[in-house]
Parts: sequence; structure tokens; C-alpha cells
Amino acid sequence: MISKLLLGCVLTSMPILILGNSLRDDDFADLRGPYCENIGCCSSRRDSCSVPIIGTLCYCDEFCNSTRVNDCCPDYWSHCRGIPFPEPAPPPLTSCKYKDRALRQNDTVQDNCNKCVCERGDLMCEQNVCIIDSNIIETINRDPENFGWTATNYSQFWGHTLDEGVQYRLGTLPPQRFVMTMNPVQRIYDPNSLPREFDSNLVWPGLITGIQDQGWCGSSWAISTAAVASDRYGIVSKGKEAVQLSAQNLISCDTQGQQSCSGGHLDRAWSFTKAYGLVDEDCFPYVARNERCTIKRRGTLEAAGCRPPVYSDRRGRYTVGPAYRLGNETDIMYEITKSGPVQATIKVYHDLFVYTGGIYKHTDLALNHKQGYHSVRIVGWGEENTYRGTIKYWKVANSWGTNWGENGYFRILRGENECEIESFVIASWPHISRRILLSNEVNII
Repeated sequence: MISKLLLGCVLTSMPILILGNSLRDDDFADLRGPYCENIGCCSSRRDSCSVPIIGTLCYCDEFCNSTRVNDCCPDYWSHCRGIPFPEPAPPPLTSCKYKDRALRQNDTVQDNCNKCVCERGDLMCEQNVCIIDSNIIETINRDPENFGWTATNYSQFWGHTLDEGVQYRLGTLPPQRFVMTMNPVQRIYDPNSLPREFDSNLVWPGLITGIQDQGWCGSSWAISTAAVASDRYGIVSKGKEAVQLSAQNLISCDTQGQQSCSGGHLDRAWSFTKAYGLVDEDCFPYVARNERCTIKRRGTLEAAGCRPPVYSDRRGRYTVGPAYRLGNETDIMYEITKSGPVQATIKVYHDLFVYTGGIYKHTDLALNHKQGYHSVRIVGWGEENTYRGTIKYWKVANSWGTNWGENGYFRILRGENECEIESFVIASWPHISRRILLSNEVNII
């Protein structure tokens, strides 16, 4: 009977009203309103006991629900008869499933770095390459002896695309051609005299900059420059000029040809440090974003609003000499033993993001994925005996926090230019007063 009345209403262009309490179609949800609540409920049939509704009248009297026609107002049942209006039925479940979850039409779910939407029974997902790739992790961990290292899922990378990782977790622009042609410095030494193992943290305890986390800012160019300069100030001065220099000083103030959190050139970072100097971390703390430069480019520490160090008579900013390049494996080793950690540029492949331990060598699991350049500190080296023989490695300080890798460090194959780590290695000599150098009997190499 109801379906016939509904059909009749449609055919005669009459409004579709709520026909009886048994009707539970949520298509009428938009007709709800304070009709009877405004005019009251009538006990007899009166034309005045009605209100307009979509081109006709609905009634609030007890005869509105006659057997001939149902023309009650939508809120008649709840207001006059105390019968609640039925809630709209939820949309039916579709055949979309995400893992063990059933999804309705237009439901969304986040699958790692990809957003998925349920559309007409199909789960439609974005096709981004994610930093965390379970296939890479599982493949490496099934055969760690063969790969030489292990992998894991890092929560700070989960949900981010590889494009984001390359843009904001690296941050070193490839060296310009004229920089790559810079001649390496020549040292006179006996390569056979170099130790088989070396760790700057053990040789100079308390003077090596700790592991930092660059956050989502492509600032490895600045962090590694400031850290290498800091290490060398502490080492060369034998602790009298121990300092942690400000990477934010470079990010915010070194703007000539640099791109702040979108990357920078190492040669320009060292040129800025040489010309203008850096302040310490306390004076200009790291904030992982392009903070406005709040200090004057030139002047003393006090002119920059910084407190001079307690244990030296320094008043000027921390400057360095010209940056120089190191040519090969043993030159790098010799330099570290004499003056401290050096700065290296590496090509980062997708799989390095999930490294957790061992001697890293990039795999062919994601060679077609996006790559980028990153700056790190080489702080030492060593050897490890394996079933494949003795494997040589560099010990490298990264800038992804201490919960990444081996407490923030990673070991990488040495002597084979793995990930181009031996292609562009540079360092610089700190400007320390002659008085401190003489008092420490420092030999300038």
C-alpha cells in the first residue's frame, strides 16, 4: 500500500511525505524539522493545523494517518505520538577490504605512504614509492650474511614517500664541476704505518660532536660542515677550544647559492665559514627549518649576541682556513689520525634508509628508485673477518638520530668507493690562536 502511495505521489508531482512509522527510508532524513513542534498537536481534523512542506501541506492532527492517505508532518510521530524517528541506515558494506578491515563506499585508509579509497567495491590506492619498503627489509634479513648487513622498519620514516626522504633527509647538492677538479693535497707518510682500526671517539674522548638529527630538513651539508669544524677545534686545541658550532648559522645565513633546507654545496659552506665564521649551538640553536638569520654577518661573538667561551680568550667567531680535498683511501685515513674527522659526500640509495647494522653495501633491490646526495663525517675505520674474508670498512657518523643504524653511525665498505664515498672528501684547518697552539705543542701537518 505504501509503495503504491509513494509511486502515486511521484507521478502526480505531489510531495513524498513520511508515510507511517513503519517507513525507514533514510532518503527522507532531509524533511525533518520542527513542524508540529512549532504549531502544536491537534485532536480534531482542522485545516489550520498544518504547515507548508515542499509545495503542499502536512498535518499535525490525529487524523493525518487515515487509511486513505498519510499526510502527517515528519515530526508528528516523535513530537505528538512519542515514537522516535528512525535513524538513517548506514550505507551498506562494499566488497572493499584492507587487511582484515571491511570498508564502506568512500572510506579511506592510509597504507604506509599511500592513501587508499574504497570506490565501487575496489580499493584505489596511490602509487608512491615509500621510504619503508617491506620487500627490501625482508629480502635483506633473509640472507644477512650474503648482504653483509641487516635492515629494519624505522617509525620516523614510516608513512613518508621516498621523494620526501631524498628531499628532506639528505640535502647535499652535487659538487660543481670545477670543484670536482680540485687537486687533492699531497702528504708524505708511510701507508703501511696506518693502524688497522681507528675511532676518533676513542682517541679524542669528549671532543667529537655527537650524533645529530636533521629532522625533515635537507641540511646534511650544514650539519656535517659544522660538526667537522667543531671536532677539529676541539682536537687541535686539545680541548681548550672545544665547541659545538651552529649548523643553523649556515642554514639561515649562508644564502649565496645555497637552498637552506632544500640543500647546499659543501664548498660554499666552507667558504662562508672561512669568511664570516660560525657561532656556537647555544647562540643559534638548530630548529630544522629555514629560520631567519638573526645575527650580523660580521663581527665578534658579542656583536652576534653570543656569550664568549669560558675557557679561552676568544672574542671572534669560529673561522677556518681554505677547504682542501683528500685524494684516496690512505690519504683519508692519515688525515683523520692527524687532525680528526673529515667530511664526505655519498650517493644514497633507497636501501640505506632501512640499514640497522653491519657493513653496508648498496643492493640492486631498488636501483631504479630515486637517489640523492648526502654529507656525512668519516670518524674512523676498521676490518671485520667474515666467511667471505676480511672486509674493510669506514665508520661514518650520520645525521638521522641515534635510534638509526648503529647508534647513529653506520659502517660502509672501504677502499672500493662504495656509494662514491671516497670521491669527494674534504676538510679544513681551524683558526686557533698561536698562543694555544704553542702551549699545546701542536704540529701543523
